[in-house]
Amino acid sequence: MEFSRCLDKQKKIKKHFLSLTSQEERYQKIIELGQNAPKMATEDQVEENLVAGCQSLLYLKIRCQKGKLSLQTSSNALISAGLAQLLVQIYNGESPEAIFTHPPHFFKEIGLLESLSPSRANGLKSLYQKLQKESLKFLVSK
Repeated sequence: MEFSRCLDKQKKIKKHFLSLTSQEERYQKIIELGQNAPKMATEDQVEENLVAGCQSLLYLKIRCQKGKLSLQTSSNALISAGLAQLLVQIYNGESPEAIFTHPPHFFKEIGLLESLSPSRANGLKSLYQKLQKESLKFLVSK
């Protein structure tokens, strides 16, 4: 199955987060992901890569080479950076179709969406929507 890798990555993340015993531990893991996120080049932190609807500055650069996505993110807020890294872990190296066929339901399944502030939840939603919009461009240009 073409998308089994994407599903496996989501299951692995879900299993890891469910093994954490508290929301505080889950937030700490998200902050850790944000701290360890690869740095995006300053020249890529431009308006066209900015994620609208996020209270912090959050950038998404997406490319598609040989039918596989390459994602980079950057944020001035550790929680936003960590949430973005979860999406990067899932969809980096996947086909653009995976964005649409396997949405990141695990955020709800691990109880993370309910614990996010409305502005953080909106930022995560905006990031995923930008990911969909940019991926759609690659599908249309095939």
